[in-house]
Amino acid sequence: MQRTAPDPQREPEPDPPVGLPVLPELAAHLAAAADRTEAEPPGGSVELRTAACGYWERRGLATTPDRVLAAPGAPALLLALYAAADGAVVLPRPCSEWYAPPARLLGRPVHLAPVPAESGGVPDPFALLETVRRARMHGDGPRVLVLSVADDPTGTCPAPEQLHEVCEAAAQEGLWIISDETRRDLLHDPHDTVVLSPAEMLPGEVVVLTDLRATLVPASWPAALARFPATDRGVLLRTAALDALTAVSTPLPGPLGCAVTHALGEPGEVRARTATAARVYGTLAAALHHTVTEVGAVCRPPHSGSHLYADFEPLRRPLAARGIVESRALEWKLAPWRARGGHRFGDAPGALRVRLGAEALLGADRELRQRVLAAPDPLELPHITEALTALSRALAGLTTSADG
Repeated sequence: MQRTAPDPQREPEPDPPVGLPVLPELAAHLAAAADRTEAEPPGGSVELRTAACGYWERRGLATTPDRVLAAPGAPALLLALYAAADGAVVLPRPCSEWYAPPARLLGRPVHLAPVPAESGGVPDPFALLETVRRARMHGDGPRVLVLSVADDPTGTCPAPEQLHEVCEAAAQEGLWIISDETRRDLLHDPHDTVVLSPAEMLPGEVVVLTDLRATLVPASWPAALARFPATDRGVLLRTAALDALTAVSTPLPGPLGCAVTHALGEPGEVRARTATAARVYGTLAAALHHTVTEVGAVCRPPHSGSHLYADFEPLRRPLAARGIVESRALEWKLAPWRARGGHRFGDAPGALRVRLGAEALLGADRELRQRVLAAPDPLELPHITEALTALSRALAGLTTSADG
C-alpha cells in the first residue's frame, strides 16, 4: 500500500496534445446552437440524458435518464462522486493523472494499490485487500475504488476474470466502484480484446464514468457522463453527486449540450471517426511499443487508446551514467515526444517509467493530422517516420553504455 504525500511544488507541464481534427458535422451542430443563451441544467437536460441512455444501451447497459448525470468534464464528475461517497479513495498504481487531484481537493485520503503484471487499470485483488486493511489501521475509511476497463497510462485492458476478482474484493470491503470506461471504444483489435463493464458483474455497486472527449467529441469540448445503479443506494449517491455539481455551479454550456446530444446518438460519421481513431492509435501505439522495447525497455503491449507505459528500469545503469535516475529527468529528455513521467500517475518518482502517446506523432497542424486519418497506413507518412526515427535514435543515445 502507498498513501500519497501532499502535492509537491508544481512543475512545468508538457505541452498538451492537439488532438484529432474536429468533425465538420459536429462543428456544424455546435454552430447551429451558438445562439442558445441558457446553459444545460445541473446534471444535464432530459434530452441529453436520454441520448446517454441510448449510448449505454448499445453497450449492453440498460439505463434510464434518472440514473444519469452529465458535467463539463470527467474531473468535475469525479469530484462530485468523491464528495457524495464521503470517504478515502483507493486507486490503482499507476492510474490516470486526473483521478487523485479531486480527492486531494476535498481532503480525502488517497491510497494506491499496485496493478498486476498482466495489465493496468485495476489493482491486484490481494494488494487491494491489503491496502484497505492498512488504511483502516491508520484510521482512514476507504469508500471508493476507481478502476478502468481500458487503462489510460498503460493502454491495456484487464481480462474479465481479473476484473471480476477485483470487483468481488471491492464489494467484500463495501467499496463503491467507479468504472472509468472512457476508452473502451478505442480497442485496437476488437476481435482480440474482450472488454466488460463491472456494472455487468455487480450492477448495484458500480458507477460508470466516461469522458466523451476520448471518442465522441473533440478534445477541447469538456463533456462527461456518469451512470448510477438502479438501487436505493444508487439513488442516494446520484442525489448527493447532483447536489455537489449544483453547489459548484459547473453546467454544460447550452450550445455544447446540443452538440453532445447529437454525438451521443452516434450517427454514421461519428461511428466512422471512432473506428478510424482506434485504427490509427493502434498502429501508432504498436510502433511506439516496438521502438521502446527494441532498446530494452519493458512495456505491456497496448490494446486500447493512444498510450503505453514504458519501464526503463532494466536500463538504469546507462541512464544513470547520463544523470537520469528518476522519472522527471526521463520525461525531460523525452519531452519532444510529450512523454509524461510515472510520478504523474502515482508511481514512485525514482522509478524510471514514462507514458508515451500516439498523439505526439500525429503532427503539429490540422493538415498533417487529417492526413494521418486518411492514410491507409499512417506509418508510411514522412512526418511520422521521422518522429519515430528520431525517438529511436534518442533512446539509443540515452541507453547505450559507454563501453558499447
